[in-house]
This record gives sequence, C-alpha cells and structure tokens, in this order.
Amino acid sequence: MKTMASFLATVVLVSCTAFSGFAGDTIKVGLVDTYTGPATTFTNDVLDGFRLATERINAKGGVLGKKIEHVTRDDKFKPDIGLTMAKELILKENVDILMGTINSATALAVSDLCKKEKVPFLVTFSKSDKITGEKGHRYVFSLNENTEMAGRAAAKVLAAKPYVKYWIAGDDYEYGHAIANGVFDHLKSLNPKVQLLGQSWWKVGETDFTPYITQILAAKPDFVIVATGGAGMVNFQKAAQSTGFNRRVPFYQHTAIELSTLLPQGPNAPEGVYGTANYLFYYPDTKENRAFVDEFRKAYNRYPKSGALYGYMAAEFIAKSFEKAGKVDREKFIDAMEGMAIDSPVGPLTMRGC
Repeated sequence: MKTMASFLATVVLVSCTAFSGFAGDTIKVGLVDTYTGPATTFTNDVLDGFRLATERINAKGGVLGKKIEHVTRDDKFKPDIGLTMAKELILKENVDILMGTINSATALAVSDLCKKEKVPFLVTFSKSDKITGEKGHRYVFSLNENTEMAGRAAAKVLAAKPYVKYWIAGDDYEYGHAIANGVFDHLKSLNPKVQLLGQSWWKVGETDFTPYITQILAAKPDFVIVATGGAGMVNFQKAAQSTGFNRRVPFYQHTAIELSTLLPQGPNAPEGVYGTANYLFYYPDTKENRAFVDEFRKAYNRYPKSGALYGYMAAEFIAKSFEKAGKVDREKFIDAMEGMAIDSPVGPLTMRGC
C-alpha cells in the first residue's frame, strides 16, 4: 500500500494476524460492509476491485483447482448489525475468510468475533490503529493504511508550517478520535510549540455543521484537524464550501483528496483543503498501475478509487496465500499470509506479521 500527504510514502501492510477451512469446490469469502447509503462511494469500489481480481484468477483455473466465490452482507454502517451479519456469514454461510468493513467500530467488533471463531479477517477500509495494534491478534490482517500511519504523514507536513493554534473537530466514533489523535500526537512530538485550543465532536451522519463552524471560527485557530469518515468527509466539505469556512481557516481531512470524496462534489469541492491518501489512479505512473487502471475502467467504465486497490489486492493475497499453504486450511492460510510478499499495481507489498 501507499500513504500520501499530497505525496506518497511507502507503508507495510499489517497482520496481527484457523480451525480448518471447509472442504468443497470453492474458496468462499464473506464480505460484510456498508452497501447502502453515502458510504458506498467508498465501499462499492472494494467489492468491484475484489470481483475484478477473482474473475481473472478464476478464469485461469482458480486456486488449488477451486474457484473463489463471495457472498455479501450489508452492515448499514452500524456495528451491531455488522456483528450479526458476520456471525451469519461464519456460522450459516460457512465462509473460509471474512472481509470488511469501512466502519472502524464494526471492524473491531467483527475482529473480536473472528478471533473467537478462528476465522481470518481481512480489513479492507477501516483505519483505526487499534485493529492491528492494541486490539490486534493472529486472525486479523489490514490491507490499507491506519490512523497511525496517516497521522504520522500529515504531522510531518504540518510541523513544517507556521500554524501554532489548532482545533480538532469530527465524527464522535472510533475512527474520528483515532485519526485526530494520530495527527495531533505526532504533530506535538515534532513541534512542541503547537497548542490545542479546543475540540468539537458531532454524531455520525451529522449534516448541519453551522453551530460547530461558528464555534471554531470564534476560537480563531490557525488550523483545524477535521476527523470525519465515510459520508462525513463529503458532508463537511460541502458545508465548508457553502459557508466559506475553507477560505477563513485551513483544515485537514484524511482521504480529503481521494476520488471517493471529490467525485460526489464535482467542481464545487472546496479549494485549499489539506489531505492524505494512499492511492490515486494516476500515481505511480508505471506500466503496472496503468494496466490496473485500464483493466478496472474496461470492466466498470470509471477510474478506480483507493477501495478498488484494497479489494483487488485482497483477492491476490487470498489466492497466493492458499497456493503457498497447499490446501484450504485457515491456520495454514494465516501462516502463509504472514510475511507474504507480492507485486501490485503500486509496487511490492509485504504482509507484516505481529
């Protein structure tokens, strides 16, 4: 994977990553994610990237003579529903592997379940550093950057800026607090002179940001760390544009510059927003990435967003890990996955074990 703060820096994929998988003619993967509502601007690409890779793998004979198939469940961006859907996929659908989800709180709940049931869980979009850090275990893998990585990248850029007085504002849930802490804690270590004037937290799904924007502007910070996720990314940027917030105080959002955030706004996206991302379709400008972009565009008639890369590489890691394991066995899959190095559209990737 790659992480980016208006530039890209190398990141290592993480596993804090068994009960054997189920015998049969297929390798069955269950995807639990948000498939309704605004978050689909992120999650649909994960599913499409996964489909694209598995169709190619299956066309070449599959893995160990077995085709990769998948089933999906919609968690509706709610941890309790996500946990219920994950249980259904494991206990009723008998999936060999579980994948998901965009909601970090859901990912943590599902991860605990997978630890109990000894089922490998590939996290494709959730970014809380707790997933493979404090709450990490043998059965969980991460296929993207986490809040620690993104926070470190953003802090490196901000530490070189003249901003001293900061404000934090964002979605009041796991990811919001994790990314805010990831940025400011690293920033403080790089520039001890920075000050945190205050914080504003709103419920997930909030669309009326006027009282919060009023509060922030009254405090007169030099810079604002906006810790929103999912649909909140777009909603806050729209509010910033309509109120002129971005023209009065600079602010940062992780994934602010990704297609998933910009495309829903079109030409009305606010200018001057600081953002980090770990994949943009035009970078790196290599034959491997161009081939991936062309393959995705041919299949779906659009450019791939970051989620497309996550889903695509999840399928690749699944295929190559089972091939290395030599059989469809969850414990052997995990042993093979840890330390696995593969080529990707953005260069060599390694799945780091605990």
